[in-house]
Amino acid sequence: MSTIRVVWGSASAPTAMSSYDAALADAGIENYNLVSVSSVIPAGVDVEAVGTAPDLGPAGERLTVVEARATTAGPGSVSAALAWSQSRSDDSASKLGPGLFYEAAGEIDPEDVERRVREGIATGQELRDWEFDETQVAVENGQADSGTYTTAVVVAVYGDSDPLL
Repeated sequence: MSTIRVVWGSASAPTAMSSYDAALADAGIENYNLVSVSSVIPAGVDVEAVGTAPDLGPAGERLTVVEARATTAGPGSVSAALAWSQSRSDDSASKLGPGLFYEAAGEIDPEDVERRVREGIATGQELRDWEFDETQVAVENGQADSGTYTTAVVVAVYGDSDPLL
């Protein structure tokens, strides 16, 4: 695994699950089985905010992810945010050390979800004895009309897909 890609999307549909599937499609990861991990970025790995995922492998394979996700029934709005920050390696100021992802989501406005995710990652940074670089944030929001569901996602995808079997 050489790169973690941060992707995002939002979509509306007639059911909560179909709006989630459509939001994953908007982010380019609808054809994979997502396996969630907590929040730690391994040392030496680049994180890139790309918006929509490139081809990550055959359909049906596993993607390891950290996911911020929220769904609402309309009318209403929903937001999801992912924050990340990396440290520098002890042996080289130019080499990436470990880092963190934090997620926040809900039926809240984009500014509030960004504030919450920034507060969360700041707390996580305080728990570690690492020297962190500047925090990056990606926020996605969506509006649900009456009679529909809307989902917003921001997902960190660890590398390419892996076979399940």
